Amino acid sequence: MATKESRRARIKRSIRTKLSGTTQRPRLSVFRSNKQIYAQIIDDIKGVTLVSAGSLKNDDAQKVNKVDQARLIGKEIAEKAIKAGIQEVVFDRNGYLYHGRVKTLAESARENGLKF
Repeated sequence: MATKESRRARIKRSIRTKLSGTTQRPRLSVFRSNKQIYAQIIDDIKGVTLVSAGSLKNDDAQKVNKVDQARLIGKEIAEKAIKAGIQEVVFDRNGYLYHGRVKTLAESARENGLKF
């Protein structure tokens, strides 16, 4: 029987074969741990992270529940991306289900100006 981690790794591999960030449309990758959530926008051709945001360094995010953390980080990543001149991204859910905190982060980023 597959463990939770091996199942996610298999899903992640499958997603990444179909999805890649370009200079025109970089990849918005999400990572969630049990306590924190992180997002970064990556140009896979150059192999660089263009913009990143995480709940660990955000003082406002430390004071709210995890779904609200995701909402704040989605807003922060969208604002930083627009400031860096990035309008459109490809969303990489990183093997997680599009549900809960991952969905909240994506919707918050969309509301604040990013196009998926």
